[in-house]
Amino acid sequence: MLGAMADDSKPRAPLPAGYRQGVISAISVILGFSLLLLRYWSFEASGEVTRAAVVAWFALLIAILLEFYALWRSLQIEDDDEREYRTTLRWFLTSIFALVGSLVLAALAAAKLINF
Repeated sequence: MLGAMADDSKPRAPLPAGYRQGVISAISVILGFSLLLLRYWSFEASGEVTRAAVVAWFALLIAILLEFYALWRSLQIEDDDEREYRTTLRWFLTSIFALVGSLVLAALAAAKLINF
């Protein structure tokens, strides 16, 4: 009850026009890239399957799940509120970090610079 009163004390701040559409487009582009990378990596790429490659593949799956969650959040009506939008952006940024980590790990595994 105390938390509800704290939320009511601060007025709702709607986003400027175009912000939600921009983040939805950005998430969609990154999600499309991630899904195409997963398809390539799973079915077309040749090479040896190593533990490092498997860890990178799972990191990519985590990034994709985070991207889907960020997209789902961005499509909610509540995301038009500035506080909700900032939280959605944090989820999206987390998914980008997971994606970049996966790509770096995959590149290092393909170059045989790491092995575990």
